Amino acid sequence: MTLTKADLVQKVYQNHNFTKAQAAEAVEAFLRIAKKCLNTGEDLLISGFGKFNVKKKNARRGRNPQTGDELILDARKVVTFKPSGLLRSRINGE
Repeated sequence: MTLTKADLVQKVYQNHNFTKAQAAEAVEAFLRIAKKCLNTGEDLLISGFGKFNVKKKNARRGRNPQTGDELILDARKVVTFKPSGLLRSRINGE
């Protein structure tokens, strides 16, 4: 099962003394801050959850799997996530 933004809003609404509009704004505000942070190249560290960061990938040689033709993949930035030790332990049932 996938947790969607609407599901997050619903959980915030149910577990806190917010209206649905306030819950939606709280989720949207967090996502705006997170996007802005990553867009500027800053790391996003959420204690007890994990760390999001932006890494630069160099251009590299690739291959079209359908045709087998070689091509050059452009340099790009990717967002990576490293879970905290606490989250990793909880996921693994430790």
